[in-house]
Amino acid sequence: MTTKEKLVARLMRLPKDFTFDEAERLLTWFGYEKSNKGKTSGSRILFFFKKGRIPVFLHRPHPEKELKEYAIKQLLKELMINGDLNV
Repeated sequence: MTTKEKLVARLMRLPKDFTFDEAERLLTWFGYEKSNKGKTSGSRILFFFKKGRIPVFLHRPHPEKELKEYAIKQLLKELMINGDLNV
């Protein structure tokens, strides 16, 4: 099992300790690009795909590193809608 497959399997279990860095790595593997508007963009980060997929917005948690439960579920749902995950 590859590192990507392990991370996808981890996301599917909806862990309480899934970090923003893990989500960013996963989205990068699926071909999404991170877009923020400089230092003043706030904690809402956009990940976009050039064609045909809806963008994914994630809240960068602070001071902790773990995503909130709603953000993990939202990420999983949007990856399924975009066809990145086949369940």
